[in-house]
Amino acid sequence: MYEIKVIEDASLKIAEIISEAIVIKSEQDALDMMANTRYEGCDDIIINEKNLPAEFFDLSTRLAGEILQKFSNYHMRLAIVGDFRKYTSDSLRRFIQESNKGNQIFFVKDNAEAVNLFDQRQFYSSDQN
Repeated sequence: MYEIKVIEDASLKIAEIISEAIVIKSEQDALDMMANTRYEGCDDIIINEKNLPAEFFDLSTRLAGEILQKFSNYHMRLAIVGDFRKYTSDSLRRFIQESNKGNQIFFVKDNAEAVNLFDQRQFYSSDQN
């Protein structure tokens, strides 16, 4: 289980996921989280690396791709907070670098960096329909 803490910054409402447990283990978990955060009026989510299973960071499992595709499909942004230097996979490092160049998925060192990126980089919002 997790708590949703809503962070309001300028025109943004960001859902910070608070939990000590792994909260996204599957595509369905991601969909449920997106629904819960949208209910709170948020299009952006901050989650900690510890809330994702180790398989997420092993790209050969395809779990990261499956989960992150849901964020793309539903026009939501995600920032994953953690220390990613410990991962030695070249493909994961490239994936993180490429993700951070975009506007939707970010791998960041702290919440402040996540909020800053959400604020600086524009993306489709459900409020713009």
